[in-house]
Amino acid sequence: MRVIIAAVGRLRDGPEAAMTADYVARANAAARSLGFKSFELIEVEGKPAGDQRAEAAALFKATPDTSRKILLDERGAEWASRQMAEKLARWRDDGVPALTFWIGGADGASQSLKDQADEKLAFGRQTWPHRLVRVMISEQIYRAVTILSGNPYHRD
Repeated sequence: MRVIIAAVGRLRDGPEAAMTADYVARANAAARSLGFKSFELIEVEGKPAGDQRAEAAALFKATPDTSRKILLDERGAEWASRQMAEKLARWRDDGVPALTFWIGGADGASQSLKDQADEKLAFGRQTWPHRLVRVMISEQIYRAVTILSGNPYHRD
């Protein structure tokens, strides 16, 4: 299964970009032994403020047709780390070819993204900077991989 983080906007060099790249690389190091094809970040151009439809179109274009789609949204469900690992494993085992996590632009996600999402995931009810959300989702994907690898998880 291919796992994609598709995000509106491009990160410039900085701590968030470095941390995101580090977690994606760590997840990829264990990917094949767990039956995952790859973990990757795809950045799409941010559009002028308020053009959520154009941003949604760019995210749709970055999403494989066969992908399960998860929108990061403050009104979504909150998953514990172990739940996320279990979901990734179940989708992998069910033969889902791709999984895409969508991160909308600064003005939020368009209604079309909300309508097309198979699930919505929240990191609490707070509003988080989009640069930081990339770090958070990439870290949670890496954490799921370590849980699935059988590494001790300190919350058990």
